[in-house]
Amino acid sequence: MANNNLSIIKRLSAPTPRIFKIFRTVGLLIAAAGGAIIAVPSMPAILVSIAGYLTVAGSVMTAVSQVTVEGN
Repeated sequence: MANNNLSIIKRLSAPTPRIFKIFRTVGLLIAAAGGAIIAVPSMPAILVSIAGYLTVAGSVMTAVSQVTVEGN
């Protein structure tokens, strides 16, 4: 079966390659670090801006890594 025709439900439940499991974890850590920096009061605006970018990048990295499946 070709992996190009998987529904989103099947893709989310299919096995994820090991390297993408690592990427998923790293993405979660990056997003959490960005969220923690945003939550700190009295941070300089530039750090809050960078933390916002970190949060988005980590979230995208996690989402892409989650839907990657093993194929032949």
